[in-house]
Order: sequence, then structure tokens, then C-alpha cells
Amino acid sequence: MTRARWTWAIVLAAFVAAVAGVFVGRALITPRPTPSAELHEVLHRQLHLDAGQQARLEVLERRFALRRSAIELEMRADNTRLAAAIEAEHGDGPQVNAAVDASHQAMGELQKATLAHIFAMRQILRPDQAKAFDRAVVKALTANPQ
Repeated sequence: MTRARWTWAIVLAAFVAAVAGVFVGRALITPRPTPSAELHEVLHRQLHLDAGQQARLEVLERRFALRRSAIELEMRADNTRLAAAIEAEHGDGPQVNAAVDASHQAMGELQKATLAHIFAMRQILRPDQAKAFDRAVVKALTANPQ
């Protein structure tokens, strides 16, 4: 076997091993549910919302999805500006700092919008449902990420 073929055989074997590793890893390691997913599980499955609550929740979910998407687009644009600033300044300069500040502003905006959404969802709940929802919110905020 020539040296070039030998090199390609090694590259191909490494690629196949990497792909197999990804598949095995995804099959064996199930991701833990995110706190927000757990919160929605409580809201949608455990609180037994009536039809009116469900309809109001769907409106809230659609509004928040649009708001979140807009902020996430803003955050991606901020990351693009940060990358350009880093490329231009190659250090911690005024453009980099301004881009970081803008990024933090958008992150704060997303956090505030998320909290407003949580409070709006809570408003459609009965008192007994609100207690369970509050526990789920506290759990989501204090969960130990791993």
C-alpha cells in the first residue's frame, strides 16, 4: 500500500470512529431536562389547566416565542459585532468593551422578558395551581446545573 493510500485509510478510520463515537454517546447519554423544560412540564401536564387557561397560555406562549426570537437575533448580532471587534483590536479595547456591554444588555433583556412571561403565566392560574407553579419556578432557578 502506498503512503498516500495509507494516510487516507487512517483519515477514513478516524472519521468513522469519530462518527461512531458521536452516535454511541448520544445513545448512551441522555441529556438532563433543562429547568425551563421541567417548568413547562409542570404547567402543561401537572396543573390540569382548563380550556380557558389553556387558550390564554397559548396566546402567552406565542407572544413570548416572538419576543424571545427577536432578542436571540439581537444577541447573535451582538456576538457578530464582538467577533469583529476582537478581530480588529486583538485585545480588550473600546470596541470589544462596547460589544460586550451590548451583549450583556440583550442578555438582561431576555432575562426580564422571561420573568415577565413567567409572571404572566402565573396570572392565569388558580391559587392551588400557582403554589405548585411557584415551587417549580424556585426549583428551576435553584437547580444545580451539571
